[in-house]
Amino acid sequence: MFRSIFFIASALIIFSSCVPKVTNPVFEEQVIDDEVDIGYGLGIGDVDGDGKDDILLADKKQFVWYRNPDWQRFVMVDSLTERDNVCLAVRDINGDGQVEVAVGAQWNPGETSDPMQSGSVHYLVRPEDPTQLWQPVALHNEPTVHRMQWVKVDDSYQLVVLPLHGRGNQNGEGEGVKVLAYHVPDNPSDEWEYTLLDQSMHLTHNFDIVQEGETESLIIGGKEGAKMIRNSGGQWLREDTAGGILREEGFGEIRKSGNLIAGIQPMHGDKLSVYIGDGERKILYDSLKQGHALACADLLSQGQDQVVGGWREQNDGGDMGIKLFIGSDPDWSSWHSVWIDRNGMACEDLLIADLDNDGKKDIIAAGRSSHNLKVYWNRSH
Repeated sequence: MFRSIFFIASALIIFSSCVPKVTNPVFEEQVIDDEVDIGYGLGIGDVDGDGKDDILLADKKQFVWYRNPDWQRFVMVDSLTERDNVCLAVRDINGDGQVEVAVGAQWNPGETSDPMQSGSVHYLVRPEDPTQLWQPVALHNEPTVHRMQWVKVDDSYQLVVLPLHGRGNQNGEGEGVKVLAYHVPDNPSDEWEYTLLDQSMHLTHNFDIVQEGETESLIIGGKEGAKMIRNSGGQWLREDTAGGILREEGFGEIRKSGNLIAGIQPMHGDKLSVYIGDGERKILYDSLKQGHALACADLLSQGQDQVVGGWREQNDGGDMGIKLFIGSDPDWSSWHSVWIDRNGMACEDLLIADLDNDGKKDIIAAGRSSHNLKVYWNRSH
C-alpha cells in the first residue's frame, strides 16, 4: 500500500550559499508489515546476496527479515529466550556480499544482577538457504543487554555490546556498564573472547559508530551524558584516555556525523538537540514524548546532513511519529521541520538506507503501539 506525502518547505527559509536550496521534500509511504508486535530494533543489509539491501527486525519473539523488493517476511529465529528480543547487529564482516547477524534477547531491564534471567547475546549461523531458520550460538552476556553493533577494528570486525545497566544497579547507581567487544573466532561456534572497553557510565541507552578516517570509534549516550571510546591503530583506548564529552542532561539516542552530534534528551526524553563544532547546543524540538529513534543523513542533497527524529507516544498536542529537521546552514543557525509521519507511526526505531538504489536515501521505521513497519521512499528532486 502506498500513500504519497508532500512536504512544502516555507518560502521564507533562505539557504546560505554553501547549502544549496532544494525542491520540496517528498516521501512516499509504503507499509511493509502491519502486524508487528513491538518492533524493538531494525537492521539493514543484503541477506540473500542479490545486491539489494533487505530489512531485518528484532520483534517481540522473532528475529525476521524482509526480502527486497517483494518484502516477503522470513523468520530467522523464533522464541530464542523466555523473554522478549531487544536488538540486533547486521553487517557484512567477511566481504562475501551477505550480512552476518548477531542478536540480543531476554529483555528484562528490572533484573540487573542475574545474567541467566536478564540479557542474552547470540550469533546466528546462516543456513545454506537464508529463508530457513538460522542456528543461534550463545555467547557470554551481561544483564540488561540493550544495543549491539559490528565495528571495524583494523582489518577485522568486533561485536560491541552495550547493556542498559551495570550489574546490580538500581536507578542507575552501582557498578558501571560493561561495554564489551567480542572477537570473532574462525569457527563462530567456538568460544568468543571479549574485551572490556569501558565501565565508567552507569545507565546507558544507545551508541553510534563514528568514522574517523579509516578508523571506527564509538560515541555512547546515557544518563550521565555522552562519551567517546576511541580506536587507535586497532587498539581501544581505555576509559581514562578516551575522553568524556557533553555532560548536560543525558542522552537516550545519540548520533554523530562530521561536526554534528544529534541527541534525544534526556533518556526517553522530550528534546531533540544538536551540538555543533565545539559543543554549542541547539534544541530543535521540545515536544517529543518517549523519544526513541534518531538518524542523521543527507536525504535532500544539501551537502550536509538533516536530522530525523521519532517518538512513540502522543505528546501534549496529541501527536506522535517522525519529523525531518532541515538546517539552513552548516551552523544550524536556523532550521525548520516537516512531518514524515504524523500519528501513523509510534516510532520505536528508524534507519536510513537507499533501498531502491536510486541514489536517494530512504527512511525505514518500526512502530510499537502502531504495530507496523514502513518505508518512506525518498521522491525528492
